[in-house]
Amino acid sequence: MSSTETLYPPTHAVFNQPLPLVDYNLFTSNQPLRDALKFNAPTLNTGGLHVLGANWGTADMQTHARLANVHPPVLRTHNKQGYRIDEVEFHPAYHALMHEAVHAGLHGAVFSPEQQATGHAHQLRAAGFMMFTELEPSVLCPISMTYAVTPALRSNAAIYADWAPKLTSHQYDPHLKVWRDKPGVTMGMGMTEKQGGSDVRANTTRATPDGSDAWGQRFAITGHKWFFSAPMSDAFLVLAQAPAGLSCFFLPRVLPDGTRNAIHIQRLKDKLGNKANAGTEVEFHGATAWLVGEEGRGVPQILEMGTLTRLDCALGTSGLMRQSLSIALNHTLQREAFGKRLMDQPLMRNVLADLAIESEAACALSMRLARSFDHQSDPFERLMGRVLTPISKFWICKRGAAFSQETMECLGGNGYVEEGGEGIMARIYREMPLNSIWEGAGNIMALDLLRALRKGDVASALAQELAPAQGAHAALDRLAAALPTRVEHMANELEGRRLAQDVALAVQAALLYQSAPTAVFSAFCDSRLGGNWGQSFGTLGAGVDFDAILTRAMPG
Repeated sequence: MSSTETLYPPTHAVFNQPLPLVDYNLFTSNQPLRDALKFNAPTLNTGGLHVLGANWGTADMQTHARLANVHPPVLRTHNKQGYRIDEVEFHPAYHALMHEAVHAGLHGAVFSPEQQATGHAHQLRAAGFMMFTELEPSVLCPISMTYAVTPALRSNAAIYADWAPKLTSHQYDPHLKVWRDKPGVTMGMGMTEKQGGSDVRANTTRATPDGSDAWGQRFAITGHKWFFSAPMSDAFLVLAQAPAGLSCFFLPRVLPDGTRNAIHIQRLKDKLGNKANAGTEVEFHGATAWLVGEEGRGVPQILEMGTLTRLDCALGTSGLMRQSLSIALNHTLQREAFGKRLMDQPLMRNVLADLAIESEAACALSMRLARSFDHQSDPFERLMGRVLTPISKFWICKRGAAFSQETMECLGGNGYVEEGGEGIMARIYREMPLNSIWEGAGNIMALDLLRALRKGDVASALAQELAPAQGAHAALDRLAAALPTRVEHMANELEGRRLAQDVALAVQAALLYQSAPTAVFSAFCDSRLGGNWGQSFGTLGAGVDFDAILTRAMPG
């Protein structure tokens, strides 16, 4: 040993640092998702999901996700000659991720005749959407909006005939070109304004009649949008005040003659999370747009699209829950403290099992909601979709932020830092509130549930939904017995959130009874419904089968 080494011995020996969770199959390692698919769509061919799961769990794809977030979009309002170009520049990693999502058909492809013929198109997409969220959720904003907008365009048959083949294409083309010269396109939305937010009836943007052509009634749009996500999409559905009232309009970024539309990007939003996605503020200076649907009926048109984006909010949060749980399990399985692995510490086992139950319940409810969209011709499924959409969006998304904080705590300081494989936790934590706020925050969802209660015999539909689990657990039976009266006589808006929560919990319990092992179902009912639970995660009763729950949740 040299004299230098004697004076200064090595101090940087690295040990007890878990290897990151990488190069694993997001589908085959997710038993709760596989069982939810088996329950909701037993004949579904999941071969494609195996392939996607293997690809999206690789180190290369995780690198794309990291780069897309550390190199956020950049706004270029003018070129060097001084002409307005209103373009947002993305890192190549963003486009690589967009290519993956479009190629997998997570956008409008679900509405292609080929996908619709399977009978399980929405469920297949839902599973893929959740898995892709584990990789990177930011790019799914334009993907989700394209999904929601595609069927809405049917209200303008001419535009739908031209654009639907491009919207359902599995090819991604980011270039600024007229739609007919592109193999595939994406779409966005522009609804909210600075003075209105969720109150879209307060919109002041004006639509002035400007003749008609092959796409129908043409208007000039003048005004602004306070939140205008994915501004590099090929077209948008926007709301504006027409002579007959608030209406929905199709507004392309490039006009049919090849000229750029008068969409002026004012600035990019500096958001808490969702960094890879460009959220913007825009102004329309006589932008050309075409009427979609009936003039003055813009709100119903928006509500139809909102149903699909709200499904994606529930799916997205469920995917983030699964990702953060998987990282926590991977970390605690390797990290040692006080002479044994964190995974073997009783308190940590309680926390992880509690999180695993929450994650599986979210997955089960999200996939059940997706099933309803595959069977809209069935009156029962149509009514259940109307009811489950707001409660899923409300409850699953509301649980996300607390969930991600707890999984981050499982990693201690390693979870709080931004770098490395476990640095993903900080990104997840910043992302979690988005799905709860966007597409209608908690109060909007509670109000939407109250509106849904007037659409049919919801009490009977819920009773039918919960019937398979009748007698399986006393706490579930008590809640199920009380719900019909509460649903039928819900007149007090003040209790809307509580009802949304309880309906969500009851449906989750019934689904877990049918698709999950007894250990998961019993622990869920004992804690969430029976009161054997505290005020935070990790307060399950001592009688829980922790081994069974944790083994089922493992990502590898």
